[in-house]
Amino acid sequence: MNVTRLRALRGPNLWSRVTAIEAAVTCAPEELDLRRLNEFETRLRQRFPQVGLLPEPTDRGMVTMAHALEITVLALQTHAGCPVSFSRTVSAPEPGVFQVVVQYTEEAVGRLAFDLALQLLQAARDDTPFDTDAALAQLRELDEDVRLGPSTGSIVEAALARGIPYRRLTTGSLVQFGWGSKQRRIQAAECDTTSAIAESIAQDKELTKKLLHAVGVPVPLGRPVRDADDAWRAAQELGGAVVVKPRDGHQGKGVTANVHTEEQVRAAYETARQYGSEVLVERYLPGIDFRLLVVGRKLVAAARRDPPLVVGDGVHTVRELVDQVNADPRRGDGHATPLTRIRLDDIALDRLAQQGLTPDSVPSLGMRVVLRNNANLSTGGTATDVTDEVHPLVAQRAVAAALTVGLDVCGVDVVCQNVVEPLETQSGGIVEVNAAPGLRMHLSPSYGKGRNVGQAIIDHMFPPGQNGRIPLIAVTGTNGKTTTVRLTAHLLAQHGWRVGFTDTNGVYINGRQIDQGDCSGPRSARRVLAHPDVDAAVLETARGGILREGLAFDRCQVAVVTNIGTGDHLGLNYITTVEDLSALKRVIVQNVADDGMAVLNAADPHCVAMAEFCPGQVTYFGPSARHPVIATHRALGRRVVFADDSCLVAAEAGWQVRIPFSQIPLTDGGSIPFQVDNAMAAVAAAWAAGVSWDAIAHGLATFTADAHTVPGRFNRFAYRGATVIADYGHNPDAIAALCQAVQTLPARKRLVVISAAGDRRDQDIIEQGRLIGEVFDEVVLFEDACQRGRADGEVIALLQRGLQAAPKARWQTAIRGEFAAIDTALDRLEPGDVCLILIDQVEEALAHISRRVAEATEAAA
Repeated sequence: MNVTRLRALRGPNLWSRVTAIEAAVTCAPEELDLRRLNEFETRLRQRFPQVGLLPEPTDRGMVTMAHALEITVLALQTHAGCPVSFSRTVSAPEPGVFQVVVQYTEEAVGRLAFDLALQLLQAARDDTPFDTDAALAQLRELDEDVRLGPSTGSIVEAALARGIPYRRLTTGSLVQFGWGSKQRRIQAAECDTTSAIAESIAQDKELTKKLLHAVGVPVPLGRPVRDADDAWRAAQELGGAVVVKPRDGHQGKGVTANVHTEEQVRAAYETARQYGSEVLVERYLPGIDFRLLVVGRKLVAAARRDPPLVVGDGVHTVRELVDQVNADPRRGDGHATPLTRIRLDDIALDRLAQQGLTPDSVPSLGMRVVLRNNANLSTGGTATDVTDEVHPLVAQRAVAAALTVGLDVCGVDVVCQNVVEPLETQSGGIVEVNAAPGLRMHLSPSYGKGRNVGQAIIDHMFPPGQNGRIPLIAVTGTNGKTTTVRLTAHLLAQHGWRVGFTDTNGVYINGRQIDQGDCSGPRSARRVLAHPDVDAAVLETARGGILREGLAFDRCQVAVVTNIGTGDHLGLNYITTVEDLSALKRVIVQNVADDGMAVLNAADPHCVAMAEFCPGQVTYFGPSARHPVIATHRALGRRVVFADDSCLVAAEAGWQVRIPFSQIPLTDGGSIPFQVDNAMAAVAAAWAAGVSWDAIAHGLATFTADAHTVPGRFNRFAYRGATVIADYGHNPDAIAALCQAVQTLPARKRLVVISAAGDRRDQDIIEQGRLIGEVFDEVVLFEDACQRGRADGEVIALLQRGLQAAPKARWQTAIRGEFAAIDTALDRLEPGDVCLILIDQVEEALAHISRRVAEATEAAA
């Protein structure tokens, strides 16, 4: 079995709404029926007993190696702890080739699972060893490394529950929620509204303590120290037990609590110095360590934190007792598990020594052996939820501390005997405040009820009624996409929105181009959705991007399918029929929001068939009120847009609005049918997005199809008394529409300049030749960069085959080079002629035509 392609589908795609790895695999003849591989399934199960059942035989009665790959990749991820469930294997048109699709939650893990599955299947086939346990451990380790930690993950899960889209911006914990101007960001559990000043204050323990003391929040007294001698002096000044810690520490690192003697203080100073440039010595508050979590102006969770300890049984050593505790499956390394393994490091050894013990000591029955002075979960401590026990005055002090420092998400460390009575009555105090606090002690406490603190943070960032989304309109189809995108964006801009859009010419933000080239894929779409100056997005969504990576968004408010027709690019990437193409284009319709709208071409049966897949509502646009689909939909009281009596009409139930085509320059008074379709699609999309009708009417009246507004889309030029039209039409449906439009223009003679993209099917290129032969008197054929792998002369020969029975073409020539062909045609023009130039290099060709027009105008003057 050979994998010829492996790609990650990072958004909703042809196969499902979930992220997936898609592989194209070629099976050897003997792998097309696993029954022909003796004992293969037995050997596979010997190496991986949990692999599950092989799928049912295909329609040809066979289970192939590709199907075995599918279930193995899925099972490896499942047993490594990844929550995946979707997989599929589909036969490709070529014999022995299959597309294997398996869900992933982390792309790197999904890719590794494919690699390991291939190795496992090869081992089963060749009857060679394979260490499945090691493979699963490798997957688990990678998954833990790359997936979001529990704090960030809980916030993301809460966002998804609220329908708020998210995107990881780095491999770490920087996450964007929402789109465009509605976006917000977090870094772990820190919000984008947290100022650098507040974070700096929180890191400076001494400054924090001064600010809290100034507003009446109880804190332990103390001061920064210069060296170990000064630390001992400070301890003597305070009297009694002290805490020694880094001035700018975090996660309890370098903190030593409840030290009394000079030796202990000096040792604690050396420990603290390893974690910060300055060291604090402050009064030790006797009591228990509590963590209070404040979000906004509200206490949302509280936990009692106990240091890591073991309880003696009179039989086992401290080391053995630690091993027993660490065997708890909830304990692991790092922050991915609810609890952290206890470490017998130097700090633990020192704490044992203070108790007269070593790791090999056998503590007596019931003896509590403490292994740390501080109670952080990151050092192996435990947490008990006490949220419901917190006294209102304790909560007030915690909120006051967070507000004083300036943190909207704040972990407040309190030391006191209990939280059921005010701090002042028990000599308790706040010892620290923390930016970006860890949340796992509240999410999954060792004891007690878990708290959905991720939801609290999301609710703080996005108040009720807000979901971080902006109007998002996705546009696809065979023809008309770019014009529809640009007109829709223009209509949205009249509504006062800052619009970002993508098309085959570039990426545009609020009227400014920030990228150029074919930008109709998901990467460009993500640039728009990440831009802070975008209030609404219109995204051309081409087939290539959907196949390559899936959609750039989880769902859209409006999905527009301009047409399918006879299709385009058929025969590429396993999309061989119009039905295949329709299923692919349908992806945006399937991912319309429940309260969204699909805008579909009523005159195209493939578009009409998409309606049943739309989770939201449907607006049809079509040629007349009498069209059966339009008439039926309108009778049901639903939205329709159609042409009627020289007007564009939008109707719903008993309401309608009429806009004369004379007020829509794009349509040339309604005489260009495909531009009428584009206008209707854009109007329906803007209507669905909530644009006012005044803005729609104004936008239609101020949009023109010139080379600047919609380059390469029926751009007109006046040249020495003749009309020149430049268009990027490049498939039979587009050529047919252009021929129809040109026939409506009065002309003494009609001339066309045409080539064809070499990656189209032979019959498509031949059909283009046949179509132009029915309309144009003179034909200039050319070849240039658009050959795309075909031999010299091959494209021209196919076009000429279509022209063989041309009823009108009385003259033709074939030329090498696009610009030479354009010049040849322009030189043959006379006043009253009409010339259609089907350009390939859009910007360059338009610039060339504009230059020739300017020269002719200057010469005439």
